[in-house]
Amino acid sequence: MNYGRLALPVLALALAPLLPGIINRTKAVIAGRKGQPLFQLYFDLAKLLRKGAVYSHTTSLVFRAGPVVGLISAAAVLLVLPLGGAAAPVTFSADLIFLAYLLGLMRFFTVIAALDTGSAFEAMGASREVQFSALAEPVLLMALAAIALAGQSSGSPLHGLPFCLSVIYSRLSLATWMHSGPALLMVAGALWVVFLAENSRIPFDDPNTHLELTMIHEVMVLDHGGPDFAMILYGASLKMWTLGALLAGLIVPVRTGNSFLDAGACVLGLFVLAVLTGVVESVMARLRLTRVPQLLVSAGFLSTFALALIIWS
Repeated sequence: MNYGRLALPVLALALAPLLPGIINRTKAVIAGRKGQPLFQLYFDLAKLLRKGAVYSHTTSLVFRAGPVVGLISAAAVLLVLPLGGAAAPVTFSADLIFLAYLLGLMRFFTVIAALDTGSAFEAMGASREVQFSALAEPVLLMALAAIALAGQSSGSPLHGLPFCLSVIYSRLSLATWMHSGPALLMVAGALWVVFLAENSRIPFDDPNTHLELTMIHEVMVLDHGGPDFAMILYGASLKMWTLGALLAGLIVPVRTGNSFLDAGACVLGLFVLAVLTGVVESVMARLRLTRVPQLLVSAGFLSTFALALIIWS
């Protein structure tokens, strides 16, 4: 492990809760409202950590383990997550698979914690979450594979670390975009769909809704409170940072050789993505549930076609 690179996870841990604040502020500005403070999630986390937790007698240890394992998984992802051209603290071959599996572990424990309550309402949300994630995960893996091959095709070998995220993103540059621009644009579109779906944003889910028939992620965490709910909210912001960093590292190919400048450019890209998310949630409504799988499948076709285009080019 390169201990100098530990600044990247620390930066993510500190700034990740700012992303939902930027989204909410953007929505407030567009709607002409004052809105929540930019640091509202920090305030909410501090308030929740001061509270106690109430557990139903029908739940088991699984319910209590859900938020803990979810937060640990989201934090562990940061160890293999590059920030633009800045390498992650831990690098090894095929660590992108490790990243996908950690996100899957986070989702798995959230789902089984919801099922452990014995509530049919939470089971409904868990069922929807699993269905949509089964469509989103292949899109993420295909998109990352396309990015890896794009770096190779532009004349940059992976130096003995195939499908290593840090190496893959360090090879992205304007030259890569010039060589495989159309394919990378399709990959960016697919990752954008995954970003919105995995973070339960419009048009896939409405994080502000309280209508039973339209809730997905929110319904799974209704029985959590206090520190447990704080861990869930914080883990969700870390997940948003992770998926946003993968997209921002692609669309902001600033590779100066200086890790601080490259990471700073990626962070600015993350903030822009948060603003764009707020714009999307301000100009369109949530899709019907029957339309969500269609959009995810379309993203899968985009990433697959992009991968084929890069292989054939």
